[in-house]
Amino acid sequence: MIRINLLPFRAARKSENIRRQVSLFLLSLVFVVLVMGYLQISLISKISVLDEKISNTSLELSKYKKQAQEVDQIKKTLDNLEKRTDVMKRLDTNRRGPVKLLESISELIVPNRMWLSNMTVTDTSVKLTGTALDNKTTADFMKRLESSEFFTKVQLHAITHKMSQKQRVKSFTITCIRAQPSQSTKGKVKKNG
Repeated sequence: MIRINLLPFRAARKSENIRRQVSLFLLSLVFVVLVMGYLQISLISKISVLDEKISNTSLELSKYKKQAQEVDQIKKTLDNLEKRTDVMKRLDTNRRGPVKLLESISELIVPNRMWLSNMTVTDTSVKLTGTALDNKTTADFMKRLESSEFFTKVQLHAITHKMSQKQRVKSFTITCIRAQPSQSTKGKVKKNG
């Protein structure tokens, strides 16, 4: 009988399988290393791109911060100018207010029949003291004050008789509330002023 020794063939086959597995393992290892290297390089390039974007964005942000500070400074300057303008307008109004009040009262006086001797003005009211030839003149003056757009709630506080230059006259005290100017009156004052 013929005997075939299969052991060297099995040993050769076994060593071939081992070589194949080692080769496959090494190739897999090389493939994994290459893939990891590629991913590493890709991530590094992405990181560098993102770092560059961050630095560019930071530069733009600092530029915009400077512009925002300039805008804030301009706003503060505008607010300051607005406040100054408002103060100037108030001063102008306050400057013209007493003149306008005196002018309106002088237009309401009954000529050659009455005279004012004292006028006290507060923010909301006006107190007038004067003399008139008779009670009708005082009443006419009060009616004129009531019909004026500058005064409301006209009240007679006192009326007394007295002698002035050998003539009997009536001394009176009248108070009235200053009317708040309406928008149309403000416009008229601005146009006239």
